[in-house]
Amino acid sequence: MAAEPLLRALARMRSLVLDDQVLVRAVASGRQRGQQPQWKRVEMRYVDLKSGRHLQITAYDATQAHTSNHAAGAEARDAVDGLLDLPFGNWHVETTTEQHQVRVTKKLEALVHTSTRASEVEVEREHDKAKERLLPEDDPVLVALGISDAQGRIKPSRQAKYRQVEEFLRLLDASLTDARERGNLRRATPEEPLRIVDLGCGNAYLTFAAHRYLSHVRGLPVHLIGVDVKQQSADHNSSVAADLGITASTEFVVGSIASAQLTTPPDVVLALHACDTATDEALGRVIAWEASLVLAAPCCHHDIAAQLRRSPTPSPYSMLTRHGILRERFADTLTDALRASLLRIRGYRVDVVEFVESQHTPRNTLLRAVRTGGVVKGGSVRKEYDDLVEMWQVTPKLAEILDGTDA
Repeated sequence: MAAEPLLRALARMRSLVLDDQVLVRAVASGRQRGQQPQWKRVEMRYVDLKSGRHLQITAYDATQAHTSNHAAGAEARDAVDGLLDLPFGNWHVETTTEQHQVRVTKKLEALVHTSTRASEVEVEREHDKAKERLLPEDDPVLVALGISDAQGRIKPSRQAKYRQVEEFLRLLDASLTDARERGNLRRATPEEPLRIVDLGCGNAYLTFAAHRYLSHVRGLPVHLIGVDVKQQSADHNSSVAADLGITASTEFVVGSIASAQLTTPPDVVLALHACDTATDEALGRVIAWEASLVLAAPCCHHDIAAQLRRSPTPSPYSMLTRHGILRERFADTLTDALRASLLRIRGYRVDVVEFVESQHTPRNTLLRAVRTGGVVKGGSVRKEYDDLVEMWQVTPKLAEILDGTDA
């Protein structure tokens, strides 16, 4: 597959995207070297509305999807030209008869792979098309976990759990893709699979869903470890893994988040709804392992809230702590801000995004961190953290954990 001029390859893709008779779907994603497009990912397809045929564009940022419709013709052409001007690293264009994959090289040339479909496909242009699911309702892992019934339908009482699984998988998929494209996460091989650990996995709904999606949908070699303090959870999860036939690529360890022993440090760490300072213990393990990627959804921020009650509130912020409900909400924000700051000091790029709340907590914050370098000794990052803890007279649990490991 020889490289060709990028503009020539994109011009061919442009003509296919603008052909409302043959386009099935087009996806732009990734980034060109040294640049960052406005969107993480953009999907395009034609839909038939009451006012006529439109190009529907769904653009994804770090937290949500933004959908717009553009009338076929000049309006759609302008929208597509605007997207082609963005520095995306990959274009995938599906037509009724072919599939085209364009990858932009470091030299800003195009590698184009085209394959012919075995048979012509029919284009779906319904405006209210059901949202594509990363794991279909009848997936074996959902049945094994009791989310779907024996007929492959989501149980009415498990709809919320299914939505949580889907949202988590979308966040995980986007995070892995971004980290790998930026060179912050190694490429997995069958000999060296991607090592993922779920700290405080409980009954491992998200653990099993992540394994299933990454291995069967994404086709990635993975080895996934679930850690939980309860022997009952390990026994239950090992039984589910045996039923699914994945014992070779999963294991379940009994132990606390702070003390669980792993033979090999993980590449990716999950810590979802670990209560109060258990999240700090998880982040402490992340930093000690120098894990490449972490997704942590904190739960129950009691520690900083208690410290705020004992400390005088600095002027002029007394209204933030005078009322109990405001103090609790502020403590949540302050806790996660300090965690994000400490991760940055330890060489991580951090995003704070929305995550679906669970049955255990109404909190919907997720810390997503990617390791990009070493410890920050000084500068604005360190000063921001020092000023914040000094002003509020608090000591984050994560700081105590890191001080202990540095001693």
